[in-house]
Amino acid sequence: MSALVCFGLGYSAEHFIGRYGDGFGRTVGTVRSAERAADLNTRLAGRLKALVFDGTLATPDVKSAIGEADLALVSVPPNENGDPILAAFGDALAHAHSLRSIIYLSTVGVYGDHGGAWVDEETPPRPGSARSRERLAAEQAWQKLGAQADVAVAVLRLAGIYGPEQNALVQIARGNARRIVKPGQVFNRVHVADIAQAIDAAFAREARGIFNVADDMPTPPGDPLTFAAQLLGRDPPPEVTFEAVAPSMTPMALSFWQDCRRVHNDKLKRELGVTLLYPTYREGLGALSAGSAP
Repeated sequence: MSALVCFGLGYSAEHFIGRYGDGFGRTVGTVRSAERAADLNTRLAGRLKALVFDGTLATPDVKSAIGEADLALVSVPPNENGDPILAAFGDALAHAHSLRSIIYLSTVGVYGDHGGAWVDEETPPRPGSARSRERLAAEQAWQKLGAQADVAVAVLRLAGIYGPEQNALVQIARGNARRIVKPGQVFNRVHVADIAQAIDAAFAREARGIFNVADDMPTPPGDPLTFAAQLLGRDPPPEVTFEAVAPSMTPMALSFWQDCRRVHNDKLKRELGVTLLYPTYREGLGALSAGSAP
């Protein structure tokens, strides 16, 4: 069985391991704190070994895990200094003789603003924010490493992620949802279970290249909140204009709202053979509401 090393055990990576982890003989993942590592090692004992990587120091135990890995999943974001995994472990990855496939989790934000037009993997990226420019640079750096080391590298560009404990139903139930209206604005989303199956398919095929991981139906941002409120038997939150709330947004949130595009997912289906479990937010939120979503 294959050995997996996962850089960054965040929301998407942990769901992938939770769903497909039994298919690996050994799984090692990194987290930033000893407390988080202890929690995961307790909860996922026998399925996962969590190691600490603080974002800078290349530790021997992580290097050892790289040397034993067949597959690598990377979900750690870059920063203004570049990709921290490549900075710390690039040489170890380039000389890992058993490594045959790397998956890098990126974002559709690298496309930038297209005024609501459709984009696909052939659309030239034009990131407008520093965060998205850093992502694009990291994508290119991982692809360069793959070419030099003759390792398959697949870049999965993810749309807005939702799933258990992170969705419009939770926002409505907590009473902190804001139904922001910005005329013409649309977003794609993707359920974390569909991200997990995209990762699994990319590993199975030792995929190379770029793949959009997004749902079938980009919609205005308030639509999932309205639907979630209906599922919960509540009134949707009142509408508020983007102009009214923009001054209170974080720079990250503001950059997210400044981009508008519709994302094609045809390549995901055609080349990786993925059939979305939740092709729109309606199926995804409906399953979450019924308690049947993975």
